[in-house]
Amino acid sequence: MRSTVSGYARLSKVHKFSAAGVAAAASAAVALAVVPAHAAESVSVKPVAWSAEAFGQTQDAELAQHVDAAVAQAKVAAKAAVKKAEADAAAKAKADAEAKAKAERERASRSEARKPIAAKPAAAKPAAAKPAAPAKKAYADNLDGWIKESLDILHAKGVPASYEGIKRNIMRESTGNPRAINDWDINAVNGVPSKGLLQIIDPTFKAYHVEGTSWDIYDPVANITASCNYAADKYGSMDNVNSAY
Repeated sequence: MRSTVSGYARLSKVHKFSAAGVAAAASAAVALAVVPAHAAESVSVKPVAWSAEAFGQTQDAELAQHVDAAVAQAKVAAKAAVKKAEADAAAKAKADAEAKAKAERERASRSEARKPIAAKPAAAKPAAAKPAAPAKKAYADNLDGWIKESLDILHAKGVPASYEGIKRNIMRESTGNPRAINDWDINAVNGVPSKGLLQIIDPTFKAYHVEGTSWDIYDPVANITASCNYAADKYGSMDNVNSAY
């Protein structure tokens, strides 16, 4: 009967130590779960040392195995808790970063919407193309060319004349020499000799000069147009002149 009580007493003491070991392991697991992620690696659970001195003369081997299994399970649970805490912290950090980025985008969008819209400059109208100037008509630098150019100028001014009438009077007055000068008639005696193809005097040339031609009385075209303009005014046309005029 004494040995039974003593045996019961030893068993109860072992159970007490087992319960203490399991409680310590569980406490360690809880502590690891609440430790910050960056400090979790520094926390570890050390198994409780079991010896014959701690339990007395006899140790229950089967109970010790149960205690070791409980400690191992507690360590696994502690590691899982640390990983979960780390994952939760990472997820929270990611969510916070995304929320902050979204808020920044929304703020930027609101600021952009409040900006006044700049008026677009009116498109410049293309400059109207200037009509190309008509090509200048080419004339031969001879009697034929001088008469034709003079006729174009006279007809543009509305002055009547014909090629035949002009040439006939030129041949009679100067024989086609644009530098011809009369130094013997009454005009020469009076100091105003007749000059050029149609033998016109300086005062008459200046009075009947046609715009667009040279002011040089010896210029063939200027001499013809001024002479024809004078003849048209006095005789109706150079065609009506058959002698000195």
